[in-house]
Amino acid sequence: MKPAAQPGWRAAMISLALFGCLLLVWHLATAPKQSVEQARAAATFSADDEYAKLMGKSSSSPVKTSGFPGLAQMGETMRKELANPFYDNGPNDKGIGIQLGYSLARVGLGFAIAALVAIPLGFLLGMSPLMQRALNPFIQILKPISPLAWMPLALYTIKDSSISGIFVIFICSVWPMLMNTAFGVASVRRDWLNVAKTLEVTPLRKAFLVILPAAAPTILTGMRISMGIAWLVIVAAEMLVGGTGIGYFVWNEWNNLSLTSVIFAILVIGVTGMVLDLFFARLQKLVTYTE
Repeated sequence: MKPAAQPGWRAAMISLALFGCLLLVWHLATAPKQSVEQARAAATFSADDEYAKLMGKSSSSPVKTSGFPGLAQMGETMRKELANPFYDNGPNDKGIGIQLGYSLARVGLGFAIAALVAIPLGFLLGMSPLMQRALNPFIQILKPISPLAWMPLALYTIKDSSISGIFVIFICSVWPMLMNTAFGVASVRRDWLNVAKTLEVTPLRKAFLVILPAAAPTILTGMRISMGIAWLVIVAAEMLVGGTGIGYFVWNEWNNLSLTSVIFAILVIGVTGMVLDLFFARLQKLVTYTE
């Protein structure tokens, strides 16, 4: 085994050990504990069941389920949800795959619109100190506003919950991309710009062949941060507006008192966020260069 690969294997083994410990703690914490009173109640219910059978009647003993779900319940819920993730039985009964697809579509569209606005504007701010000083007050006022604070205004003006969700994703995604693009463009080495100026390179050609490759790692960092924030916000936004999406799925299952489905959806949200982050991390690694 290569020495460079050993830390990766060690990290994987530690991760598996921590995951096993987490499952063990979960199992021990949710293992059924029967008290004396519960044992007496169970005996009473059993006697009632036998009496009902002798009388030719069905049992009326209540079946009580309470507490945090165990691993067996979670396994059954995961098997059931993943067996048919794309079923559609109406507005309030859709599979986890369909709900996840709605959320990814909203995030992707809002993120793409934010990139089309933030990256060119970031180039302008990075290349023009005058425009940066002129627009900086507006950016500093709008940037700290919570994306969800825009939701009532979006619903009032747009009057469409799905488009309002896309607008909220746009708002939360635009600022990290804008700031990182402006910083990356402004940080391009002066030597490279002076060489381009000496060679009389046109501004458009200089932007694509000199500035963009140099600022690409910083731009991808901003896009990675924006995607993480967008995936956080879409869940909360869908809980507010309802209809479709993974956030609505969580809220709907909570209203149905299905805690196992809520936990399963939380795991899906986490895994999806990890995959999105790994995707942008891979892109960032591809455009990063060493001098």
